[in-house]
Amino acid sequence: MSLEIEALQRPQRDLVTDKKFNWITASVMALFHVGAVAAFFFFSWKAFFVAFALWYISGSFGIGMGYHRLLTHRGYKTPKWVEYFLTTCGTLALEGGPIFWVATHRIHHQFSDKEGDPHSPVDGKWWAHMGWILMGKSLHQDTETLSRYVPDLAKSKFHVWITKYHYVPVIGVGLALFALGGLPFLLWGVFLRTVVVLHSTWLINSGTHTWGSRRFVTRDLSTNNFWIALISFGEGWHNNHHAHPVSARHGLRWYEFDLNWYGIWALKKLGLARHVYQLRLDKLREQERRKLVTATQPEPVAT
Repeated sequence: MSLEIEALQRPQRDLVTDKKFNWITASVMALFHVGAVAAFFFFSWKAFFVAFALWYISGSFGIGMGYHRLLTHRGYKTPKWVEYFLTTCGTLALEGGPIFWVATHRIHHQFSDKEGDPHSPVDGKWWAHMGWILMGKSLHQDTETLSRYVPDLAKSKFHVWITKYHYVPVIGVGLALFALGGLPFLLWGVFLRTVVVLHSTWLINSGTHTWGSRRFVTRDLSTNNFWIALISFGEGWHNNHHAHPVSARHGLRWYEFDLNWYGIWALKKLGLARHVYQLRLDKLREQERRKLVTATQPEPVAT
């Protein structure tokens, strides 16, 4: 490895992998998992449907449509108020502020399954799933360090502010739920729902780089996994995504369930999304066919 590449990768590794146990993050994770288990002892149908609605809002609106396809890859554009709304929904997943999340994911794409990848199963399935969160630097609020990877977001006062106070929306929702429905609403709508969203997202890091099928030949271990796509609103079509990261649509066939894409499609129909990049397999294959025909044609002979 050249000295230039090694120097480039070292800061990325240092963002999350200094191998020191993060007691604050671990304590919060433990608390939420205990609360998730406790939720089953306080079941009510109202609490269940509240949790279901917030699961969709935080996981699809927030992480899939907001943090991932809009902020990280800019697969489409929206008015600022829509972008800010989706970003706020993303904070409800308790996966950090947008600057931290987007920086980490862009690094993942740059060094996917190679040295420098923050969460690759090459370093262990447990590490890829959750270990990288528990044993690493807590840079959720360190905008200065992360800004080199997200210069676009670092210029936004809103994204800087909400990254620093990313826990405020979760606390606000928790207080509102407790006031409306007591402990059942709080445990189901915040604790259990958050744990489900966290593990669904982490399975994309661990599961879709381990199990599944591969449509495209990529330089990483990404796969398409139907089951993970179901619980992550379409993020499980990961090989499709790694092959064409900017595409706002990850499920490329009718049977590849991609609820996040349907949400973006709806925004477009409502005039709230524009410049939506959508990869289409039929057009891709036609382009490949034309390239093949051109490559096999004999060169003209000068006369």
